[in-house]
Amino acid sequence: MHDTYDYQIPAERNHTCGGANIWADVATGKEIFCSAGSYCPTTIQRNACGSGHYCRMGSTSEKPCFKLASCDAQASHQNLRAYGVMLIAALATLLLIIYNCFDQVLSTRDRRLAKSREAAARSARDRAEARQRWKSAKDVAKKHATGLQIQLSRTFSRKKSVQPPEKLRILDQAKSDIDEDLYLNSHSSSSNATLPISAPSKGKKKEPDQMHKIYGIENHHSNYESVSLDIEDGKRKEHVSKGKDKEITTDSQIFRYAYNQLEKEKAQQQKNKNLTFSGVISMATDTEVRKRPLIEISFKDLTLTLKTKNKHLLRCVTGKIKPGRITAVMGPSGAGKTTFLSALAGKAIACKSTGSILINDKHESIHSYKKIIGFVPQDDIVHGDLTVEENFWFHAHCRLSTDLAKADKVLVVERVIECLGLQSVRDSLVGTVEKRGISGGQRKRVNVGLEMVMEPSLLLLDEPTSGLDSASSQLLLRALRREALEGVNICMVVHQPSYALFRMFDDLVLLAKGGLTVYHGSVKTVEEYFSNLGIKVPERVNPPDHYIDILEGIVVPSASPNFNYKELPVRWMLHNGYQVPPDLRQYAGGVVMPPMGMNLANGENLSDAGIEDRSFVGELWQDVKSNVEIHHDKIRFNFLTSKDLSNRRTPGLFQQYRYFLGRVSKQRLREAKLQAVDYLILLLAGACLGSLSKASDDQNFGAAGYSYTIIAVSLLCNIAALRTFSLDKLQYWRESAAGVSSSAYFLAKDTIDHFNTVIKPVVYLSMFYFLTNPRSSFADNYIVLLCLVYCSTGIAYALAIFFQPGSAQLWSVLLPVVLTLVATRTNGSQALKDIANLCYPKWALEAFVIANAERYSGVWLITRCGALLKSGYNLNEWILCIVILLIIGVVSRAIAFIGMLIFQKK
Repeated sequence: MHDTYDYQIPAERNHTCGGANIWADVATGKEIFCSAGSYCPTTIQRNACGSGHYCRMGSTSEKPCFKLASCDAQASHQNLRAYGVMLIAALATLLLIIYNCFDQVLSTRDRRLAKSREAAARSARDRAEARQRWKSAKDVAKKHATGLQIQLSRTFSRKKSVQPPEKLRILDQAKSDIDEDLYLNSHSSSSNATLPISAPSKGKKKEPDQMHKIYGIENHHSNYESVSLDIEDGKRKEHVSKGKDKEITTDSQIFRYAYNQLEKEKAQQQKNKNLTFSGVISMATDTEVRKRPLIEISFKDLTLTLKTKNKHLLRCVTGKIKPGRITAVMGPSGAGKTTFLSALAGKAIACKSTGSILINDKHESIHSYKKIIGFVPQDDIVHGDLTVEENFWFHAHCRLSTDLAKADKVLVVERVIECLGLQSVRDSLVGTVEKRGISGGQRKRVNVGLEMVMEPSLLLLDEPTSGLDSASSQLLLRALRREALEGVNICMVVHQPSYALFRMFDDLVLLAKGGLTVYHGSVKTVEEYFSNLGIKVPERVNPPDHYIDILEGIVVPSASPNFNYKELPVRWMLHNGYQVPPDLRQYAGGVVMPPMGMNLANGENLSDAGIEDRSFVGELWQDVKSNVEIHHDKIRFNFLTSKDLSNRRTPGLFQQYRYFLGRVSKQRLREAKLQAVDYLILLLAGACLGSLSKASDDQNFGAAGYSYTIIAVSLLCNIAALRTFSLDKLQYWRESAAGVSSSAYFLAKDTIDHFNTVIKPVVYLSMFYFLTNPRSSFADNYIVLLCLVYCSTGIAYALAIFFQPGSAQLWSVLLPVVLTLVATRTNGSQALKDIANLCYPKWALEAFVIANAERYSGVWLITRCGALLKSGYNLNEWILCIVILLIIGVVSRAIAFIGMLIFQKK
């Protein structure tokens, strides 16, 4: 009889399943296997395992236990729980260090920046107050000098009285020089630390001229239209023109520059308290002032018709919105206000559009100016887990020009925060529905500030004042005034503003139901226009409220009891000489018009033309056809490309990727408790499955326990990965519509999730591996589990993007269970086996089993060969399984990215 344990397989033949005819598998020939806890050096000798050693079933020698492992006499496994506890402790310590260190680094950095910012603001305020005190003292000195002049004129003769003005002039000049010297001496310490951007004498001479111009505009503002003004002084370009040796580098210098500029702007605004929103002319003669590109939008006979219902959303809208002016779009519900705004922004899809929209009197696509157009949605779409300043800075980094210096970017962000009155909450989290943050009014202003911070030339706002009180609304309008002064074309939808707020607008677009224009012109002439129609606003009634009540049919003018509000769009068309559509000519009043629906050429009745009763199948087919066209339009719109005419060079893919990495890292750090819960659940799952799995399942090489592992890990990782893309879909759609890179967004999210991909297998195996104690190494199990987590995470990305959150969670639970059941069916048909080859659990399970089966040798060869053949596994395909798992992960991520591009809503 051959010695079973010493039998050597002939080298010249490939006996992968053994070569002794007496060998058998463990199920039918268990008597030739040495029992667990003993080792058999020969077929006739069996020895008990000693203390400090362990012997698995079929062992030919005893193996020593690891140093920290405990092995009693006749032990079949070594107790590795101490290593599991050590691994858990080390992992927990590492995670605490990572999260705390990064959080501490960010907190320290933010605290240092806050100190520099506060010091710069304090210094700028002190300088402004000192400047104001010297000016006040100068005025007092002038008054005293004037009194001295009057006294001298009374005392001396007429001949001598001619001389005091000269003396006074010399006195004033000397005093001015003294004032300058004293002012510079009083701030010599601060001037040394301030920026090398002191204004040249040329700039100082221009300031009085600018102020005189602004005062002139204030007195005659109705004579100016389509204007822009940059109230910044010319020091900005002076800084840009200087060499690198004088560039601003430190945070302290940058903040001082920004706050000095803000204080100067405040001083200018203080001189012009009563400056209205309309008619501010640009300083065209001042070549040092940096102006934004002007965008004027004109539209003629703009009509939007819903494809599915053939319903007019806008109809025959003609007009123009001009740069440097704030246009309010008002009307009752269903008047198409948001549709009008979307049409101007090029966002109106699923509609048939007729008419024309011109950009600066040219037939160009509005998407060509996407980089300098800001669109504020009606909902407050803001990242709630970021602070106010962090939200602003991300948009400033990604959407401002790369040619803009860092100091100027700081100035832009600080100006927006200052204008919107958000200084007190700049370091506060915006908050979400579950977690309280800033107030609703502040959140609304942050929503607007995200578009202001990118310095747009055209700013479209959808109901930015809804939900705000009067004070907050006026604060927001004053901030928009600052934008209009720089030539920004602002158009906003407003619902029933107060009278004070209504007077702050320059122009008004008043729409009636059906998207018809009732009035489009200056706010100052709207009451005169309606008065000529017999519509007068009663006393103590807000004009916009009165007009909207009339358009709703709630109020009838007392002067015209037979008045029909449906006549107002026709009156406006006739007032401006526009062509009246045939179906509206019945409201033309006393003007004789052809009957409704009659063709002017041949008298054919158009109202019944082409109308016939359709069958149910015909209507169903028409609905399906319309839906297909709508989806086609959405996909075409998402992949629409236009030539860039904005002349703004924004950061590229890698720069935006870096900004996204910083943002997502902060978000993950603030989700540390949620991450800890994920790790804890995974740890408990490993403990439960490790305790339930049979450690002595040598016949199937631990396949059952690994099947449970695949289901549990896939399910838990899927649920956690859904949060990556499902929680901020709205934010992504807004940023993508503004031109932010989708590739950078997706890659940054995936990169940060790789941290969990690396850590989660260790968390799970720290319990499962040391409880089950398989023959395969920890490294082999970790590699397979790492690839499994990478694969399932990619699938979760696709589910999060293609489905709503509820449906995505359901799919994430069902998919691992169903695919694992299919993958473990070994006695099915060939078609079922082919389907199993497409399931990732099949390859993960095969990799686990192969890694474990490789450690079974000698007498186990027959058992190993039979088990692998029964399952359809190949001992040499472990690397293939790993590669396939990685490929599935990459392909699922590619599918998720393509879906993100196709199904995004702009």
